[in-house]
Amino acid sequence: MSEAIEMTPPPPTGAPHAHAVLLRGPELLTLDVAVTRAGLVESTHRVHAAVVRPDGHLVAQARNPELHTWWRSCAKPFQLMPMLEDGTFDQLGWGDEELALACASHGSEPEHVAVVERMLARSGLTEDALACGPHEPLTERGARLLREAQAQPTRIHSNCSGKHAAMLGRAVAHGWATDGYQRAEHPVQDAAWHAVASWAGIPTTDIPRGVDGCGVPVFALSLHNMALAYARLSLAAHEGQVVPARIVRAMTRHPHLVGGTDRFDTLLMQAGAGRLIAKVGAEGVHSIGVIDQGLGIAIKVEDGAPRAQYPAILACLQAIGALPARLPESLRSIAHHPIVNTRDDMVGAVFVPGHEVVEHG
Repeated sequence: MSEAIEMTPPPPTGAPHAHAVLLRGPELLTLDVAVTRAGLVESTHRVHAAVVRPDGHLVAQARNPELHTWWRSCAKPFQLMPMLEDGTFDQLGWGDEELALACASHGSEPEHVAVVERMLARSGLTEDALACGPHEPLTERGARLLREAQAQPTRIHSNCSGKHAAMLGRAVAHGWATDGYQRAEHPVQDAAWHAVASWAGIPTTDIPRGVDGCGVPVFALSLHNMALAYARLSLAAHEGQVVPARIVRAMTRHPHLVGGTDRFDTLLMQAGAGRLIAKVGAEGVHSIGVIDQGLGIAIKVEDGAPRAQYPAILACLQAIGALPARLPESLRSIAHHPIVNTRDDMVGAVFVPGHEVVEHG
């Protein structure tokens, strides 16, 4: 077991920020995503969501806000908390770029790889220490540059390599074994489990653990509790609590490091101009913090389809007033995503009915 580290989320009774959108609720949202062809609905993706204030109050929902599922990569900011709380992050001389990469599901672009290499070097380690496996870059640019270099992806190209480098750094700083750092019984992972539980407002015994795609533990909890953690993070950052504020600052100042070229989280945080933090998870899970409204959002596409989660998130943010009816240009083609055939003809679209894109006004 790891040394006990006290996390400092806002207390459960904390009120939302004064600028929060106070919805009479819970407001019932319809976020199901339609896939159309020639105007006929061809497929539908069912979407569940919870919108929560820091005091745990559910202000809006879609379908079942108590749905339990795996949080996947949305948990990364909280898995990192113990390293910031105990000072080992600063002991290694890392800054905002390393912090953004530790929270990232990055696109394996050169900028991402360079920061991870720097993190490993400061820990006295090489890529061989990473427990995550290689996979193709998640961005087209990352994949293209790798092909042009006539190189194959390695462990450092994993979208989770920043998180792994941070976990290794904490093990090194404490003198713990680096071999097996990804296992649930390792002090690094035990502390991450407790941090997730603290911010989500539930005991560790109520959070089952499995194995994530990158090899570290993954946590199962309700959408309500996922959203609560992001609401508390948003409020704490807005109020200037040091560790939450550092995480939010790093993510919002370096959105490209959190995702990458043309990645949704990057585009959304750029459009949000410091008001939004966004973290993608696999299998249709996503978490959002609306900093100035004191709100947390968690979404799960029931069938795990990634094509549905981004339009659903944008529709949810518009419904609660966190995004305008007229979306920034960078997000419009995501909210109403065209379907093209092999001739590049537009033959259909993916969108949330009732939330069609407003082009003008």
